[in-house]
Amino acid sequence: MAVKALGIVTSGNRVKVEGMQEFRPVSAFTFVGRYRMIDFPLSNLSNSEIERIHIYAGNNPRSLAEHVGTGRHYGINSKRGKVSLLFSAQEEVNEIYNTDIASFLYNENVIERVNADYVVIVPSYMVFAQNYETLLEQHIASGADITLLYHKVNNADVAYLNTEALKLDDEKTVLAIETNIGGKKTKNIFMNSYIMKKDLFLALINEAKKKSSMYNLYNIVNDKAATEELNVKAVQHEGYFAAITDFKSYFKANLELTDIKAASSLFSDKWPIYTRTNDACPTKYMSSASVKKSLISNGSVIAGTVENCIIGRGVVIEEGAVVKNSVICSEVFIAKDTVIENQVIDKYAKILHASEIVASPENPGYVKRMDTL
Repeated sequence: MAVKALGIVTSGNRVKVEGMQEFRPVSAFTFVGRYRMIDFPLSNLSNSEIERIHIYAGNNPRSLAEHVGTGRHYGINSKRGKVSLLFSAQEEVNEIYNTDIASFLYNENVIERVNADYVVIVPSYMVFAQNYETLLEQHIASGADITLLYHKVNNADVAYLNTEALKLDDEKTVLAIETNIGGKKTKNIFMNSYIMKKDLFLALINEAKKKSSMYNLYNIVNDKAATEELNVKAVQHEGYFAAITDFKSYFKANLELTDIKAASSLFSDKWPIYTRTNDACPTKYMSSASVKKSLISNGSVIAGTVENCIIGRGVVIEEGAVVKNSVICSEVFIAKDTVIENQVIDKYAKILHASEIVASPENPGYVKRMDTL
């Protein structure tokens, strides 16, 4: 890439995923068994030849730090590039102060020192594939001050609630950034992805702080778009897209990818999604096993029935157990004759004594990390 760009992966300060977030930030959540949420933005940036990357960690960052490491497994050359995990002071008195602007300003000196002309800002809590090198070229050619990425959906009345949506004119100039509270089905969901010059970014975060300590980056960009002080353009994303903004959306997005058509729109040999790997044997399927429409990670032992599930690494499902429509994270043990349906079972949990754990698809259940039931 001839143009130097800094990649910034935001933590999703306004995202609340009940239960799971108690143990790690959203960026460290397991996704479709073998990946973490952070793998998608980091792979997109690396594939786009952006190798200077700042990751905003959020709360409980240990598992995120362990997973990301030096970034070598994302194909980032340590001589040319660098992945940095950044932190910010978390205000405990009132969460309204925990904005992305506050995080950026806390690390302003770090951002200033990076030799880059542009910033490419992406979320850690949304799943999609995107070539940012091409998007940066489009941004420069358009003459826009800021370029935003969006995904057009036809179910905004029941999904993507409390994300932002873009109001556009016919030339895809951004007129407003509004919170999606339902109502209309068809909306342009903002993917919290921005491209702009680094100097403009630094000026905006300082101006936002002066306007309001409650401001997030989208607020100040919305102000500039509404007053036409800046030329803010939008580009439509094509392909798979999921926004993990609560527990239900996490559950739904995982199970969506058991469908081969949905998975094919996200994963491609030409655009690899990298992750930290470990040496493990292939999954062993016993003669009593029955598996349908599921993604099974390596190192597991399956002796029971599994239907429409995501199964993480090192999972044991004993004979007679029935697991349906569930997300089973790594190193979970499910004893024989247990029935599991519409659940997310977190890492290291053991289901030994509960004969049946069943919820509805509309209100999936959650079993805590390291719990024994």
